[in-house]
Amino acid sequence: SSLLDITDNLDGETIVPPQMVVRHDGDDAYLVVAADKGTATFSDTANAISEGHEFWLGDAFASGGSQGYDHKKMGITARGGWEAVKRHFREMDHDVQTQPFTVAGVGDMSGDVFGNGMLLSEKIRLLAAFDHRDIFVDPDPDPASSFAERKRLFELGRSSWQDYDAKLISKGGGVFSRAEKSIPVSPQMAEIFGLKGKATTPIELMRAILKSEADLLWFGGIGTYIRAPHETDDDADDRANDALRITSDELNVKVVGEGANLGLTQRARIEYALAMRGGRVNSDAIDNSAGVNSSDLEVNIKIALGQVVRDGDIAMAARNRLLASMTDDVAELCLRNNYLQTLALSLAQARGLENMGFAKRMMRDLETQGALDRDVEDLPEDAELAEREAQNKPLTRPELAVLLAYAKIDLYKKLLDGRIPDDPYLEREIGRYFPPALSKKYDSTLKAHPLRREIIATMLSNSIINRGGPTFLVRVRDETGADIDDLGVGGHGQGRL
Repeated sequence: SSLLDITDNLDGETIVPPQMVVRHDGDDAYLVVAADKGTATFSDTANAISEGHEFWLGDAFASGGSQGYDHKKMGITARGGWEAVKRHFREMDHDVQTQPFTVAGVGDMSGDVFGNGMLLSEKIRLLAAFDHRDIFVDPDPDPASSFAERKRLFELGRSSWQDYDAKLISKGGGVFSRAEKSIPVSPQMAEIFGLKGKATTPIELMRAILKSEADLLWFGGIGTYIRAPHETDDDADDRANDALRITSDELNVKVVGEGANLGLTQRARIEYALAMRGGRVNSDAIDNSAGVNSSDLEVNIKIALGQVVRDGDIAMAARNRLLASMTDDVAELCLRNNYLQTLALSLAQARGLENMGFAKRMMRDLETQGALDRDVEDLPEDAELAEREAQNKPLTRPELAVLLAYAKIDLYKKLLDGRIPDDPYLEREIGRYFPPALSKKYDSTLKAHPLRREIIATMLSNSIINRGGPTFLVRVRDETGADIDDLGVGGHGQGRL
């Protein structure tokens, strides 16, 4: 039966499909769609309900439907994560787009993030990967032929590692089912994974892959596979992978890329980054943010064009064609944010010891406001900060990534509470937020966007914190004693941001 009729006959809360919840409050019905599978799988249904009830968002209610931006086709989440990977290696004087490098990973070529990610450089030498079904091992891969075969599997659709052409796998490798009781260990596998004996179990082989000395560990599948040494498996909160999980001090890769969520616990990221070998890792929120960014853009574009459609200035079919034509521009806007956020972390890391005092004050200020719980976010208390400072150990990239997010949230709220977003001079930020094709043709409509102030505040927060770093506001307030409005009001003869 039509889900559009469901809200007429419900009392209380009812699950529609597993990722949708309809809630009733008196005569009002609310549809809540989960931020992962709901928006990907049930977007059209959710949008139909929204439109059927004449909700103001229309088909902007859920992103990624048939008339939206398909994350897998765009490869946007993986491409955003790859910007982080490229920066890590670039800072080690290695160009992963032109120089070969080794990779171990979690996922398969049919998956969005893993599949797209493993096609972002033709120089990838994928030594091994596993998903929930199979384990893939290629001890000495040829970059060209293995890239072509991964591409074939990606385009095959619902492929698995079992579909990989065995003739293209180097000596000593293969594809092994996780259901096997025992897997033979070749001399090549023993060498690259440090395995002993003539056979091993699937669990031990996957643990060995996570511990391998590959250049990059790329997470594209679901699961938390690494915890800190002092954490328990309960802290990882992923019982399905308790048996194969390793600790951060067992990691031997140079770089970790989290295309997927929670490949490591936050504490594991911090411990890995603090280790003497200086593991390079951000946070999943930094690495895979492009997918969320793309959804935000899609929703705001549809809101803007919704008014154009209602005014009769564009037909829905033409609107859909315009949406599709802006796909590449939307992707570029998202990737630019990934580039700038990772740059902000690198600059903050370079100024680490210099900014420790400002970071401490920032955390204290946020705690006073009730906006931050250091224990929840795995941020060090003042005593630990003092100890780190004495040891010349600044905050790590994963910790700075958390502070970067809090700094943006804090500035965003302060901007919305003030008068800066109402300054006519800053209307240009709206045009910069949207793709050029939209801002050129519908400039006046965009300036009347229902979320105009929020868009301006978002753009300013990103721009200021990406360039000034997480502690920028604390530093400026210390030096000037001014509040946000005093620091940055434009127009009327006052200074501009």
